[in-house]
Amino acid sequence: TLHPLATLSPPSSSRAWQSAPHPSRPLVATACSDRTVRVYSLTSFTLLHSITGGHKRSVRAVSWKPGVRGQDVLATGSFDASAGVWRRDERAAEDDYTRSDDNEVDEEDDYQFSCILDGHENEIKSLSWSPSGQYLATCSRDKSVWIWEELEDDNFETVAVLQEHDGDVKCVAWHPEEDLLASASYDDTVRLYKEDADDWVQIARIDGHTQTVWWVQFEGSGMQAKDFRAQRDGLTEEQSHHIELLERSGPRLATCSDDCTVRVWRRKPREGQQQSTNTGMPSIIRSIAIDEDWVEDTVLPQQHDRAVYSVSWSRKTGLIASAGSDGKIVVYKERWKVPMANGVQATDNLEEIDGHPLTEWVVAAELYSAHDVFEINHVCWAPRSDPGTRTEDEEVVVSTGDDGEVKVWTLDDNS
Repeated sequence: TLHPLATLSPPSSSRAWQSAPHPSRPLVATACSDRTVRVYSLTSFTLLHSITGGHKRSVRAVSWKPGVRGQDVLATGSFDASAGVWRRDERAAEDDYTRSDDNEVDEEDDYQFSCILDGHENEIKSLSWSPSGQYLATCSRDKSVWIWEELEDDNFETVAVLQEHDGDVKCVAWHPEEDLLASASYDDTVRLYKEDADDWVQIARIDGHTQTVWWVQFEGSGMQAKDFRAQRDGLTEEQSHHIELLERSGPRLATCSDDCTVRVWRRKPREGQQQSTNTGMPSIIRSIAIDEDWVEDTVLPQQHDRAVYSVSWSRKTGLIASAGSDGKIVVYKERWKVPMANGVQATDNLEEIDGHPLTEWVVAAELYSAHDVFEINHVCWAPRSDPGTRTEDEEVVVSTGDDGEVKVWTLDDNS
């Protein structure tokens, strides 16, 4: 089961939309409808900063820039159709670990509004930095996805405006190893994009959900060392072959929808092709070779009875968490299906062998009314950092709700 660890204090007095854990420090930033971003400590569970003044309407999305040295960089997306970039000197950030709750933060040490990115016609629903930090993707109710590249001195260039969707674009997410971007939309589809010959193009369209797709997130890189693939001894030939094909496919993609389902998709590897971050293909070659086939890997057990707004794939354990309109948090675990079918032959069909799926997703934990009667807008995994932490790899689930509260949950080890 999931156990309550803390409610971040003080909560927002208005709806909270999304929380983003810092990539390397025990912090979480929360986007709030009162036009602020609240930065909390995951060590003391208290508010460290309230970022104000950058947006004229509700802040809908937040994303920390990865791999930054010497400062923290935070991007915000708002219902005012703009994205903002905020910076805080890392030396000031060290004070977060030494000051008490009663200490006031000097405004000179707080997050400074760095620049604003204008272009969308309607509210921004989601934004995400690429793993290298080179690109920032934003999406909007105006049906478009924008890709921005940071040049220098807070100078951003628009490198792509993608208008493939037929409806409000709800979420954007980057692949952990490649400059591959996924977007989810009110038009019930997921689209994937890559750069080709200095132009960003759609390389795949995923159909399968029957209603709005609210969220997308890629599986972590190198998951084979942490999830059901961790134990390599004693596997059957079919199981070993299954792992090999998953490795060729690369990280999978999780999606969730108004249709109450959570689904997992995988890239279909081309014959003889090994996936890598750099294919070596000259950029001047534009052909069908850049297009990709993404197929449904599985539909997770349907535990939600209303829209699923958020899904998060743990990069440490391979567990998936979901939450949404019904107020539930559900955690799923993938495992080998037992017993194995006897005498079957290896095949490139990952869904099943001779009618028998090789793996199955099971419910590891389910929590009702996590935010009382309120909807849960977002859920994510974060490293556990409070004094009760037992191991370096221990994680918590962070949920963000319409009640303005951000709650932290622990998961039983036996899940």
